[in-house]
Amino acid sequence: MRAIVTTSSHLPRLHFVASDRPEARDACGHLQSRYGVVPLEEADVIVALGGDGFMLETLHANLKTQKPVYGMNWGSVGFLMNDYADDDLPQRVAEADRTIIHPLQMDAWVESGQVHSGLAINEVSLLRQTRQTAKLRVSVNDKVRLPELTCDGCLVATPAGSTAYNLSAHGPIIPLDAPSLALTPISAFRPRRWRGALLSHTATVRFDVLEAGKRPVSATADNFEVRHVHRVDVRERRDISLTMMFDAGRTYEERVLAEQFEG
Repeated sequence: MRAIVTTSSHLPRLHFVASDRPEARDACGHLQSRYGVVPLEEADVIVALGGDGFMLETLHANLKTQKPVYGMNWGSVGFLMNDYADDDLPQRVAEADRTIIHPLQMDAWVESGQVHSGLAINEVSLLRQTRQTAKLRVSVNDKVRLPELTCDGCLVATPAGSTAYNLSAHGPIIPLDAPSLALTPISAFRPRRWRGALLSHTATVRFDVLEAGKRPVSATADNFEVRHVHRVDVRERRDISLTMMFDAGRTYEERVLAEQFEG
């Protein structure tokens, strides 16, 4: 979706945030000196200086305001970020493309029956906690699809997260505008040939942890972890819309295509 074109007299008001890296902090101070300090509540766009991890932190921190975030790379990984440049930044932001993403809702039950909930922009992942493999029963829309999956873990990824942990686990890359989720095993042992599934974004995935006392499993929604889970439900929160901004010609969709054709 294209950004609304603005005139030079109506350029977006920018609020700058930076990761803990000294270089990012210095760049943030420089940009504030050049373009001014705008309080978050008065800003049109948040400019985040850091890496992909800091982009996720910024999106999580602004779930309530849902303000657009324009990232510039001052980290080790910058797949979600634009290149850093300080000239004509308000105009550059005004002309940027906007990409809408929706997070996942994770509801994780522990042995006491207590439920812990979190939101994931990239993925919800289940991982074994000990040397022993995990055993999971996987259901989609209340129908058991895998009675027993023996593995190191399993994850559900959004299109935005499909190029992160999901890709490292050999899951599919999903175009950002595709109404799909990736269900991907992590080092599956039985059934060894199962490579995962593409699901509709309306699907609800349920994981039941088998032999939870003997084979403990943790569940993580991005950076929110719950240990010793017995059941985890995952679904998309279509009512929450988050906006990332990319320079014209460097959209997220273009980056996903480039990733798939790299040697």
